[in-house]
Amino acid sequence: MKNIWFLVLVTFNFSSAQITFTESSQQLGVSASCNFTYLGNGISFYDYDNDGWDDISIASANGDPIYFFKNINGNFVLHNINVVTDNLNAKQINWVDIDNDGDNDLFITSDNSGNKLYENLGNMIMNDITNTSGMLLDQFPYYGASWGDYNNDGYLDVFISVRDSFIPNILYKNNGDKTFTLVNSEAGLLSTGFMSFCSAFLDYDNDGDQDIYVSNDKYAYRNLMYKNNGDGTFSEVAIEANTAISIDAMTVTVADVNQDGWLDIYVTNDLENSVLFINNEDGTFSDMAQSYDVTFNSVGWGAVFLDADNDANLDLYVSSGSNGSGSNLLSSAFYENNNDGTFSLNNAAVPNDFANSYGNAIGDLNNDGYPEIAVNNINHSNIFLWKNNTSDINNWLKVELEGTESNRQGIGSFIEISIDGEKQYRYTHLGEGYLSQNSGTEFFGVGQNTVIDYVKVKWLSGIEDVLFNVPVNQTISIVESSTLSVLEYKNLPKVFFNNPINEVVNIKSSVKILSYKIFDVLGKIMLTNHVNNENANINIDSFETGVYFCNLKLENDLTTVIKLVKK
Repeated sequence: MKNIWFLVLVTFNFSSAQITFTESSQQLGVSASCNFTYLGNGISFYDYDNDGWDDISIASANGDPIYFFKNINGNFVLHNINVVTDNLNAKQINWVDIDNDGDNDLFITSDNSGNKLYENLGNMIMNDITNTSGMLLDQFPYYGASWGDYNNDGYLDVFISVRDSFIPNILYKNNGDKTFTLVNSEAGLLSTGFMSFCSAFLDYDNDGDQDIYVSNDKYAYRNLMYKNNGDGTFSEVAIEANTAISIDAMTVTVADVNQDGWLDIYVTNDLENSVLFINNEDGTFSDMAQSYDVTFNSVGWGAVFLDADNDANLDLYVSSGSNGSGSNLLSSAFYENNNDGTFSLNNAAVPNDFANSYGNAIGDLNNDGYPEIAVNNINHSNIFLWKNNTSDINNWLKVELEGTESNRQGIGSFIEISIDGEKQYRYTHLGEGYLSQNSGTEFFGVGQNTVIDYVKVKWLSGIEDVLFNVPVNQTISIVESSTLSVLEYKNLPKVFFNNPINEVVNIKSSVKILSYKIFDVLGKIMLTNHVNNENANINIDSFETGVYFCNLKLENDLTTVIKLVKK
């Protein structure tokens, strides 16, 4: 049977649900001791073996192993990967395809033992190529590593933050042959130390290339913004961009908070106000943390934006170095987006979130389209794995990319979706937040809408791919330069229907509807009938409130299933 795309014949429709997470690390098989590490460790919530399930990799304290937990159908098992860490004090773990061969290589930063680079030989057999990689072997205080393609040659380069007042940060150019060249001087990076924690590649001015923003510890060291000049060099423009803040800056967390197509930046602080830079669309930013009510005012470390209830608004989770004991400081913060330019603190969403926490990352542990949060702690019995138990009244879409002209992982791409003119944007990163790495798939919540008018990807190469009339509640893979043309999509049959439903669902199709069957979530048949018409009006007033599925059989041997939400 063939499947078809379908359309929604309703206004843009979103519903809020009570956001609820449950700490489920032990229950789901994750057990990793969190001993003391100065300034914490990071965490990766990334599908490292490309089997479609987000795995967890945990940077650990000096003398402890790095923990790799493989996700098997929503539960985790400790995975023995041949990586020798000995007394390495791991800070950040990056799964990155350095050679565009389709598997994930491994990069580890350390503040006491130098960095490590492992090539994946296939089937997760790792080969240490640190000594032949061209990277420095010095044992500098390395912290964050952010990957991007600054020269747009199709290979991922890396910016490494060095927390030192004399040693500068490092930019390595990927030579495409599993070696790297230090290019600080030729790229125009500043040559002094800045006590840097982490950075992010981003396109803050929407000119198609990747800039770099850097967070620096201590008030003596302002944050940096490196503007990409498009010729392999950068200019440091933080003062001009109004982002040259001098605070105890920790994370660099990037997202389009207000959904205007321009990237914003959240920077955590120690005790005083954290900063939310909203992009002014003219090369400058304004700190809007107070008006958005996300100042945090605790010991801020990692932060991540996520749409926890899939209502099409990005919420914000912030980790704290305070465990909430003996003080009034927040031990974490879950800020729920009010969809009016403000957030509300909703720590009931993450009950008993009490630990000294640093890196955090999002992934989807059970592939239900609702994001989970993994958090690395210190001086604690385990990490936190916050399972998302929010009621699934809203729909979603997940998007994964494969570059061909651009880098294989599609890093540095803008993804845009639209429903009835309402748009959302995601930008793909590798090495996000404080020492961490999010899922390789991008999450979009779409409320109760059941189709997305289009999904557009703008790759670093400048190529744009567009998918039209995309059904929700699925993960789609987009390969660069592989989408169908607009004409091909316009020629596909269309199905229109209302959602949610009070009494009658009105279905209209561009081809004849031969019959339908409606099932409840347990698979029980609730209604069935023959139609033989382009229109079907189905009374479901007697149904209980909830979610149902309607299987439509269409002419020309076509079928599709639509999701119905009964009020």
